[in-house]
Amino acid sequence: MRVLAVVLLAAACAAAAGGGGELPEFREAPAFRNGAACAGAPTIHIAMTLDATYLRGSLAGVLSVLRHAACPESIAFHFVASSASPTRRLASLRRALAAAFPTLPATVHCFDARLVRGKISSSVRRALDQPLNYARIYLADLLPRSVSRVLYLDSDLLMVDDVARLWATDLGPDAALAAPEYCHANFTSYFTDAFWRHPEYAAVFANRTRVPCYFNTGVMVIDLDRWRSGGYTAKLEYWMEVQKQEARIYELGSLPPFLLVFAGEVKAVEHRWNQHGLGGDNVAGQCRELHPGPVSLLHWSGKGKPWLRLDAGRPCPLDALWAPYDLLRRRGARDDLLAAVA
Repeated sequence: MRVLAVVLLAAACAAAAGGGGELPEFREAPAFRNGAACAGAPTIHIAMTLDATYLRGSLAGVLSVLRHAACPESIAFHFVASSASPTRRLASLRRALAAAFPTLPATVHCFDARLVRGKISSSVRRALDQPLNYARIYLADLLPRSVSRVLYLDSDLLMVDDVARLWATDLGPDAALAAPEYCHANFTSYFTDAFWRHPEYAAVFANRTRVPCYFNTGVMVIDLDRWRSGGYTAKLEYWMEVQKQEARIYELGSLPPFLLVFAGEVKAVEHRWNQHGLGGDNVAGQCRELHPGPVSLLHWSGKGKPWLRLDAGRPCPLDALWAPYDLLRRRGARDDLLAAVA
């Protein structure tokens, strides 16, 4: 049995001061082991953010990945926590992670929130304005150079297929990023009239390899070597600075910079790997149905989160699919649902 491998990196995290309070208690997840066929299986690197607001969703997401993986012990998780979190809160996050997954090979990386504080402008939903929402832009700097590929996952999703299938995505000779594309979406609506009226801004899409399409940044396979050599972090920061200092060119947090840099250059992945929008829109968070077609990943993007709707006693029908993966410890509750995913 492997020893606990949760390690907290970076002095900046340790230097954060103040309180933070305790988090809810979480149950220990079942242990998932590799079979004989996993000998020599490649290590799959998965990055997720880690904070108090979305902790419950993150733990459910991890459980779903392990539950459906053919080689669960070949998965290494990289959790990104904010340097702005107080020391006590960071310690509580580590304890919750260790309680739920005591043998999980995982590293907690510290994201310096100061990198983006001066670049973030208000959006349609406050959650989209949090510095940690922008940490995905800096994965190439946060993760070790030895990690050449990473799968980024949001904290409001469930994997219901073997993650190795998504990990094996062929990015071709030059793509730095792979994700499901949604070319039926109105691409122009992701940017303001001020953007489209500016000839230099609008021209950014003119010479793309393919027609630019919307893609959701909650599920991305990223070639970190190509990202680093292409200087993509700086390119994303450029558009954030334009938005903050020159003109309001978009409304949706960290998504539009990704579209500005990558739309038309993304390696398309089957839609099954991101059945997104289950949290409704960014205002009301109303119930949604699944898109037609097969499903490998359920994503509650939007305002409505399944754990909040379940706690409020007003769940949407699809929230019942999330409930069995909820590791929150409730006093007097039985573990029947948890046993169902073991």
